[in-house]
This record gives sequence, structure tokens and C-alpha cells, in this order.
Amino acid sequence: MKTLSIRNYRPDDEAAVINLWRQCGLVVPWNNPRADIARKFADSPGLFFVGLIADETIASCMAGYDGHRGWIYYLAVAESRQRQGIARRMVGHAESELRTRGCPKIDLMVRKTNDSVISFYKSIGYADDPVVVLSKRLIEDEAYDDSP
Repeated sequence: MKTLSIRNYRPDDEAAVINLWRQCGLVVPWNNPRADIARKFADSPGLFFVGLIADETIASCMAGYDGHRGWIYYLAVAESRQRQGIARRMVGHAESELRTRGCPKIDLMVRKTNDSVISFYKSIGYADDPVVVLSKRLIEDEAYDDSP
């Protein structure tokens, strides 16, 4: 396997990243991926990463930090590259970047039904916290149609 390189997202990565997210089941109608990317890139582009092998985008990871907690979003690895340590490297890169910003703890959200992803995060040191995540949408995105 060729070497994985991790770099910050660039606007010309958009199509490849959305395609990756689509392959990984991360694109849902209520979260428009173009809007999510635009918001992230406008807010904190230094915490949006892509993983490449031979110039092919095979992984992504967004991180966030609000001065109190860090967050990880949109961790994705191309199906053909899963179980090769790439997700672990992407998360490690995000953790390192957050640590340099003084981030003391990282939280993340995984759908309850996604057992394999929950197992992955537990295998790299993440644990269940006794919390309930509540949310409120402040801006309704236009529904994203993922059909070809």
C-alpha cells in the first residue's frame, strides 16, 4: 500500500469528499454536504482534513473546537481502504491538531445503530459518557437529493 498523506481540505476537494461521504453513508437529506463543507471551510478550515493515497481522496475528518470541548465529524474512509489503520491515523491527526489548540476533551456523535463505528471508536480509547445529546436546528438547509 502506498503511503497515506493527510492535509487540510481545499475547495477543489469538494466533489471527491462528497463522493466519499456518499459511499460511506454519511450523506442524508437533512444535512446538505455542500452547505456543511462551506460552513466548515468558512469557520475553521484548519480543522478539516483529507487523507490521500497517490492523489486519491480516500479519507476525511472534520474537527471543531469551541474553547471547551473538541468534536469530530465526518470521519470517512473509502470502503476499499477500511481496516488498514487509516481511520485511526485520521483521528490521531485531528486529536493532535486539537491538542495544540489546548483542547482538553473530544466528544463525537455516532448513530446508535452504527455498531461497527462505535466499536472502532471504543478500540481507540473513546468511551460512552452518561449524556444525552439534544439538538435544535437554527437554519433549515435545503433538502439534499442524493440521487444520481
